[in-house]
Amino acid sequence: MYRIPVYEQEGRPDAPVVARVQYNQMLDNWNGSNWQRGGVGRHLGLAILRDGTPVLIYGTNWQGERDYGVTVTMQEAIRAILGTHDSDDILAQPRFRSLREWADSNLAQEA
Repeated sequence: MYRIPVYEQEGRPDAPVVARVQYNQMLDNWNGSNWQRGGVGRHLGLAILRDGTPVLIYGTNWQGERDYGVTVTMQEAIRAILGTHDSDDILAQPRFRSLREWADSNLAQEA
C-alpha cells in the first residue's frame, strides 16, 4: 500500500494537502464481478487522522486520474460506512472507535 494526499476541499486543485494517509478501499462493495464503489474502476476507503478527523479515500483505476482523500464530517463518514455490506465489522475495528461512539450517541437520538 502507499500513502495518498488528503485535502480539506474536494475538487479544488489549488487546495493545500493537509495530511497523507495509507490508501485502502475498505468501503467497496462486491457487485458480482468487481470490488467498487461509485462505478466501475472507482473505489472508496476510510481513514482517521491523528486529531480524529475522518477521511474518505477516493481511488481510481483510470489512467490520468489520481487517488486522494478528503476530510469529512463524522456524519458523512458514518453514511459511507453504512453503505457497505460490512458496516458492523468496520465499526468494530479499534481504529474507528471514535466513529462508532459518535454513531451510537447521535444515531440513537434520531431514532
